[in-house]
Amino acid sequence: MYVAVGPAPRDTADWWRDAAIYQIYVRSFADGDGDGTGDLAGVRAKLPHLVELGVDAIWFTPWYLSPLADGGYDVADYRTIDPAFGSLTEAEGLIADARGLGIRTIVDIVPNHVSDQHAWFRAALAAGPGSPERELFHFRPGRGPDGELPPNDWVSEFGGVPWTRLADGEWYLHLFAAQQPDLNWAHPAVRQEHEDVLRFWFDRGVSGIRIDSAALLAKDPALPDFVAGRDPHPFSDRDELHDIYRSWRAIADEYGGVFVGEVWLPDSERFARYLRPDELHTAFNLNFLACPWDAGRLRATIDDTLAEHAAVGAPATWVLCNHDVTRTATRYGREDTGFAFGAKTFGTPTDLALGSRRARAAALLSLALPGAVYLYQGEELGLPEADVPRDRIQDPMHLRSGGTDPGRDGCRVPLPWSAQAPYAGFGSTTEPWLPQPAGWSSYAADRQSTDPESMLSLYREALRLRRTEPGFRAAGAGGRQLTWLPSAPGVLAFTRTGGPACVVNLGEDPVELPEDTDTLLLSGPLDEQGWLPRDTAAWLRPYDRPSGQADG
Repeated sequence: MYVAVGPAPRDTADWWRDAAIYQIYVRSFADGDGDGTGDLAGVRAKLPHLVELGVDAIWFTPWYLSPLADGGYDVADYRTIDPAFGSLTEAEGLIADARGLGIRTIVDIVPNHVSDQHAWFRAALAAGPGSPERELFHFRPGRGPDGELPPNDWVSEFGGVPWTRLADGEWYLHLFAAQQPDLNWAHPAVRQEHEDVLRFWFDRGVSGIRIDSAALLAKDPALPDFVAGRDPHPFSDRDELHDIYRSWRAIADEYGGVFVGEVWLPDSERFARYLRPDELHTAFNLNFLACPWDAGRLRATIDDTLAEHAAVGAPATWVLCNHDVTRTATRYGREDTGFAFGAKTFGTPTDLALGSRRARAAALLSLALPGAVYLYQGEELGLPEADVPRDRIQDPMHLRSGGTDPGRDGCRVPLPWSAQAPYAGFGSTTEPWLPQPAGWSSYAADRQSTDPESMLSLYREALRLRRTEPGFRAAGAGGRQLTWLPSAPGVLAFTRTGGPACVVNLGEDPVELPEDTDTLLLSGPLDEQGWLPRDTAAWLRPYDRPSGQADG
C-alpha cells in the first residue's frame, strides 16, 4: 500500500534545476463553490493530493481578470484575480498554504498582448488615431485605395489575418485572437508596467514566473511583409528581446525568483541564447513534447536538448503534455505519435490501451532524465483527450479554423476526483463549463489511490524515488548527467551519474534486463521469462548500491 509522504521543503537557491512542477489550469482543476468552474478554493482543497503526489511546485495558468476569449490568456488586469476563480486575498492565502506544505508557486505572465478589455486598449480605442494611447499597441492604416486591406501579410498564430479594422479606419495587430491586441514593446511604458507586475507577484510570495509566447514580444517597427528566410524575422526571436529579459532577470535575482519561458524555436543555438546566465533560468523543451514515440528520434532529441543547455549552464526541462497539446495517452495511441498543431483533425483513430501503456513508459522516461520536469494536471490520472461535442467547444483555435481544428478543449475537460460523486467529484452542483465524457469517473483520483497498478500510483512512486534515490537530484550547475548504455535496437537505456538506470523498450520484441541490477520500478509487468515487454520502462539499481546510499 502506498504511504503518502509529502516533499520535504527544499530551501536551496537551485531548487528549480531538478524540480517536479505541476501545471494547474484553474478552470478545470477543482470547483470549490459548485458553479461549474474550477477556482482557487478548489485548488486549496486539493493541496493534499499534490503533497501526496510529491511535486515541488505548482504553475498556474492565468488566473487574472479576463473575458476568457482565450482561456485566460487575454488578461484584462494582472493585479486582480478573476472573480470566477476567487480573490487576490485567496490567491495570497493559497500561495502561503502551498509553501507551508513545501510546494512553491509559479504564475503565468502573458507579455505579448492583453485583453481588448484592458484599460489601456479601451483608452486607445476612445482616444482615436494618432493618440499617445494608441502608441502602446500596433495601430496602422490599411493598404489599398481606401485602406481596406490589412497593413501587412502576416498570418495569425491561430490562423487567418492577425489584423482587425476599426470603424475609424485603422487596423490593430493581434498575433492571436482579435480580443488579444499586441503590445508595442518599443514603448517604455510597456516595459515599466511589466516590471511592476513582476514585482507585484514576487512581493506576494511566488517563486517563479512562466512567460507565455516569450519569443514574440518584439516586432520590426516597420511591420514589413513576411519574407521566408529573411533574418531577422519581423516578429519572432528578435535580438531586442534579450535586453528585455536581462532587465527582468535583475528583478528576479532581487527576490530569488526564477523564470521559465515558452520558447518555440527550431534553431537550438538561438534557443539557448534565452538561457544565458543573465536571462531566463529555464525554457520549456517543446521539441521533446512534440517528438514521436520512436527510439531514435527520442534519443536524438534528448542529446540535442542536453547539449544546447550545457552550452549555457542551464538545466533541461521535460514535458509530455500541457493545456495546448493532445493528451499523452491519446497521442501515443495514434499512428502519428508526434504533435503538430496543423495536424490536428477530428476523428483520428486511437488505440487507447496502447497509448496508455506508452504513456506509463514515457512517464518513467521523462522523470529519469536530468533536469526539471513539468506534469500537466490529469496526466497523473492517465486521462485521455476528451471528445468535446462541437457545439460545446470554446477554444478560439477551433472557431478561427472554421470548425476544422478540434481545438484544445479536449485536454482541458474538468478533472475527475470522486468516482461516485456527481460530475466525477469535480465539485460542481451544475454541469461543468466543459462536459465530461461518459466513463470519466473510471479515472477518478479516489479510485486510483487504492489501486497499486493505477497511473496515479505509478506517478506517486516514481516521484518518491526521484526525490529519494541517489543520482536523480541535481548536483551542482551541471546536474547529474546521463550516460547511454549499450542496448538492442529500439531500446533506450541510460544511467544517471551515481544513480539508477532507465531502460525503455520501444522495439518490437521483449528485451532482457541488464544483469546485476535490482528493479526499482516498472511501468508495466515483465513477461513470463522476466523480460521487459514492448512499450514498457524500468528503473534499475545496481545490486551493490543499497537504497538511500549517498554517492560522493
